[in-house]
Amino acid sequence: MLNLISEAAGAVEAAETSRAWYEALVSINPTTIIFTLINVLIIFLIFRIFLYKPVCKILDQRKEMAAKEIAEAQAAKESAQKTEQEYKERLAVAKEEAAEIMKQATARAQAREEEIIGEANQKASEIRVKAEEAIERDKKRAMNEIKDEISDIVILAATKVVEKEISAKDNEDIISNFLVNVNAEE
Repeated sequence: MLNLISEAAGAVEAAETSRAWYEALVSINPTTIIFTLINVLIIFLIFRIFLYKPVCKILDQRKEMAAKEIAEAQAAKESAQKTEQEYKERLAVAKEEAAEIMKQATARAQAREEEIIGEANQKASEIRVKAEEAIERDKKRAMNEIKDEISDIVILAATKVVEKEISAKDNEDIISNFLVNVNAEE
């Protein structure tokens, strides 16, 4: 039982000590407040000097770098748009030139076609004229040959008539012979 009493006495003493400690913890002590404020101020200054300013400086540098990259991207975009516009203009000019070249080539081809057709018509006319002249010459030659043959036949008939006295029967025989000879020669 003594043990119990001594333990109870120890518990009372411990409760009183712990109460003092709780009271010290909960109580307002001006010295602790001042030291706490000084500690907070020192930590604030250390953070301000060693952390806030370098971080702000890095953020400003990043902001400048980003602005510079944006400006470069904008300049590149404008350059690309300008190049695209120049390309479109050159393409339009090239298309116009190609159309003009095609137009000129077509005109030259048509002129050449007309020239070739004119030359062909002229040659055809010359060939036609030569053919007509040749036909006319052949016709005249044939007529002259026919005249010559008729003359020969007439002379032949006349000689036979002159050699003989012609009676009606002889006349018919001569004409029949003449017609047979003419038909035979043809």
